[in-house]
Amino acid sequence: MKTVVIGGGVAGLAAAHDLTKHGHDVALFEAGPLLGGQVRTFEIGGGRIESFYHHLFRSDTEIIALIEGLGLGDDLQWIDSKGAMNAANRNYPFIGPIDLLRFDRVSFLTRIRLGLAAVWLRRTSDWQQYEGVRASEWITSRVGREGYERVWGPLLRAKFGPYADDIAMTWFWGKIYLRFASREGGLFAREQLGYLDGSFGRLIDALADAIVAQGGSVAPSVPVQRICVERGRVTGVELRSDAGTERVDADAVIATVPSGIFQRMLPELADLDATYASMIDAQQYQWASVLVLALDRPLSEHYWLTMTDDDCPFVVAVEQTNFIPADRYGGKHVVYLSNYTDPNDPIIDLDADGVFERYEPYLRRINPDFDRSWVTDRWLFVDRAGQPVVHHRYHDSIAPHRTPVTGLYLANTTQIYPEDRGQNYSIRMGRRVARLARLDREASEASES
Repeated sequence: MKTVVIGGGVAGLAAAHDLTKHGHDVALFEAGPLLGGQVRTFEIGGGRIESFYHHLFRSDTEIIALIEGLGLGDDLQWIDSKGAMNAANRNYPFIGPIDLLRFDRVSFLTRIRLGLAAVWLRRTSDWQQYEGVRASEWITSRVGREGYERVWGPLLRAKFGPYADDIAMTWFWGKIYLRFASREGGLFAREQLGYLDGSFGRLIDALADAIVAQGGSVAPSVPVQRICVERGRVTGVELRSDAGTERVDADAVIATVPSGIFQRMLPELADLDATYASMIDAQQYQWASVLVLALDRPLSEHYWLTMTDDDCPFVVAVEQTNFIPADRYGGKHVVYLSNYTDPNDPIIDLDADGVFERYEPYLRRINPDFDRSWVTDRWLFVDRAGQPVVHHRYHDSIAPHRTPVTGLYLANTTQIYPEDRGQNYSIRMGRRVARLARLDREASEASES
């Protein structure tokens, strides 16, 4: 089977790796100059680092197995996490249950209710019971209005903005359930997070090398302009280059691009199947942006600092060098300031300097001594399809991986459910769709014979 994979993120690479491993002819095309998607990397102080922060949980079994299978298992480190919450200009450590009891921003009764709700979700694997339930309603009923407004509500609002009150409980369940999965040894154990020595860019490189070694091809900076369809069957793709348009024939095409880009590549989708097209069209995204700062000293002592005040323009401050030593980045202290915004938010038009000007006053809520002279460099990264909006009836609107076009498959973050987007689940999805393509090919050959 000759297959084209569109998109060089982890889902596309995982699909191409699976197919080439099974002997199929695969050509992967990535529009940008770098592979990896949200896991693409750049350098700070001679050290390689992700443009968007990444770590693994103990429950991320798909990616752990892949790392080991590619010979990188010895370089996967498990490190104690140092998490905290910032509220009213104060950093509250959140490493274990005792820290929750010390969180005086809510009443003692609310703290107890928050802890009991978290334990309940940790022990609940039956996520289907939450289908059609709004997280805001479930949280309020279990921990009260104070717990919602001061703890979990701000997190939903920061990530989903105007959609916060309609977010699915299944999404929230996944955040709590999977987070506790990285605490081996019970409720009082420390959370451990995984990181690949030298960055997850090494995994991206290893996947690309394996695809080529298994007979496939990987081409960055080659955008796909159009998916070609004849009589209801995919026949290939058209590539766009400085030299013009080039046609690549294929028996199967796997698109791992955001829904809007997929629609532009297949403008006749609505004519082929109006119902499927409406499911694609209904998907909404919050833009994800990360301002990365290189500092000459630490900003805080925490790795993951959640900002809970509603007026703060970023969601979390992730201090990479409280997780991985600063000497890996030439002695620079690296901080990610993450934000999720509606596509109409004016902040999306700002460059790195403009975003820094907006964020600077709030850095002093983390550290009152912060001064802009600490900043030696800064970078801004934006993903227009950063976070799908997982509303409470989301499960009714997920487009199947098999599209109405025979031989054409879609695999993007809107189809990861009930878990949230992430390397582990993108890899699982890429493999799943590759298997669908293989099974469909085998069935087609069997029927023809």
